[in-house]
Amino acid sequence: MSNVCEICGKKKAQGARIIRRGLAKKKGGIGMHVVKVSPRTFEPNIQSVRVVENGSVVRKKVCVACIRSGKVQKAG
Repeated sequence: MSNVCEICGKKKAQGARIIRRGLAKKKGGIGMHVVKVSPRTFEPNIQSVRVVENGSVVRKKVCVACIRSGKVQKAG
């Protein structure tokens, strides 16, 4: 099963790691220059949680943001 929240649909996001070189202008240099840009992914914080749903207990993969905001009611 994929790493996706079953409540809000949060999933992987694409991004980049930027590597810069040089001395910043405010420190007396000529500025920072981008040397390399490498791709990276931002993973959601997905937890497997026992949730009360329609009176029964089910196990779901839910992101921590949904657990904290109270979108799911934890069993237990």
